[in-house]
Amino acid sequence: MMDDSGAVQMARALKCAALCLMLLPRFLLAAVMLWLLDFLCIRRKVLLKMGERQDSPDDPPVCVSDSNKMFTWESLRAVWHGQKLDFLKSAHLGEVAPNTEVVLVQERRQVRILDCTKGKRPLVLNFGSCS
Repeated sequence: MMDDSGAVQMARALKCAALCLMLLPRFLLAAVMLWLLDFLCIRRKVLLKMGERQDSPDDPPVCVSDSNKMFTWESLRAVWHGQKLDFLKSAHLGEVAPNTEVVLVQERRQVRILDCTKGKRPLVLNFGSCS
């Protein structure tokens, strides 16, 4: 029989594995899109080289930059992190809003967001800056 710490670690590992399996299709789709963007850039570069050989006044100029690759380890890590954050967020379109705590500035007290609603009127939150 597993002790509590072993059971907790097993539950965390299973949760991580399930999350990875759910995120994998979305991640792979985004990775393929990044690869295709790079492929299009390479294709444009080849077309540009071919265009240098055949000067035609009717063809518009092609603008190509190979300095910014989209399909890199850094971009794949960023995509994975973004997919994970999007999946784990507490607010989802069409679902009940999360009722987190906020501070009323004038009264300097903590309340729940939905405590500020009045009837059927929509609640507007202003996340302004104080710079």
